[in-house]
Amino acid sequence: MDGALEKTISFLLFIFIGILLKKKISTGDETNGLKSLILTLALPATIFIALLKVKIDSNLVLFPFLALGFNVILFAITPLLLTAIGININSEKGRSARILIPSLAPGLSCFPFILEFLGDGSLAKAAMTDLGNKFFVLFLLYLVALKWHYKHADFEANSLKTKLKSLAKTLLYEPVNLFIIVALTLVSFGITLEKLPNYLSITLTRLSYIMTPLVLIFIGLAVKIKKRQFFQLFSLLLLRAGFTLIFIGGIIFFADINIKKDILVMIAFSLSACSFWPFAHISAVNFKEKKENTSDKTFDANFALSILALSLPISVILILGILTAGNTFTEIKNLLILGGVLFSIGLVYPVLLKINSSFKVGKSELKSSKNSSLEFSSDK
Repeated sequence: MDGALEKTISFLLFIFIGILLKKKISTGDETNGLKSLILTLALPATIFIALLKVKIDSNLVLFPFLALGFNVILFAITPLLLTAIGININSEKGRSARILIPSLAPGLSCFPFILEFLGDGSLAKAAMTDLGNKFFVLFLLYLVALKWHYKHADFEANSLKTKLKSLAKTLLYEPVNLFIIVALTLVSFGITLEKLPNYLSITLTRLSYIMTPLVLIFIGLAVKIKKRQFFQLFSLLLLRAGFTLIFIGGIIFFADINIKKDILVMIAFSLSACSFWPFAHISAVNFKEKKENTSDKTFDANFALSILALSLPISVILILGILTAGNTFTEIKNLLILGGVLFSIGLVYPVLLKINSSFKVGKSELKSSKNSSLEFSSDK
């Protein structure tokens, strides 16, 4: 059996184990505890090792800006995707989707697979790229959420300043970012993994070993697909993935990128699941509105949770499929075909919805016409 296929089957088995463990592990505090273990220990250790193993050059500094640019473009295109599937962009659901869809959560949906399939060097590039995404998700989306909340209220400048300081601390003290800063500082002084004390390198290495199994089990535990709104959200997320692949294909063509591993990193990173951070912003705004007894809500937290629940398995399946296929999707033609297929499937739901709506309107008009004819006959 092909090595990549064996690896994929092994990953799927871990996800299946997570699904089986749902009966034993609650989806509340215990699952969140597992996520915290991944994000505060296993993932930072893995990224730290990856950065110390590779040669860091000035080109890596550009990666966060590339991610930030992609986030902004995805944010700009999201209203069009929502309109296509029949969601009002200025509704509670529309605003919730608009700050979730452009966000990325590579730590849980992308980094483990980049490490396993592409190696430490590719993971280091992805980790650096994520700094731009973190800035967008933590700061810019928070400002957007506040702007929508205060649209019809007095703007609290002091409150905003305090919260922005708190966010700055969150960004700086987040374990992943701390490990990246420390690793880059060490590398700049020529300190590699081999030069660290043996006990420290062994501890970090063993922590990194548990990341992939923990992430896959977490995915199995976290998957919650509800029947309600399933097709609408499935359509939205496929449109997001289709646009992403077509956009990445265009970047590869115009930038003339030929390094296959870099192309696969770009694809995997950009297909990451939606981030949990925008949901935190939504929860904060909802809590504030609840305290103020605001009747007109800014966001729909339940709808946001549904997006998160469905986004993770869709992203993992797409990323695993593309990486398992080797260099197949490093070819622009294949990438554009896949993007076109996903986009077309995503459009099936809104097209059927429109046909169904037109049929109902036609049926209603026909019924009205018949009633008018009967009334006319009775008058005669």
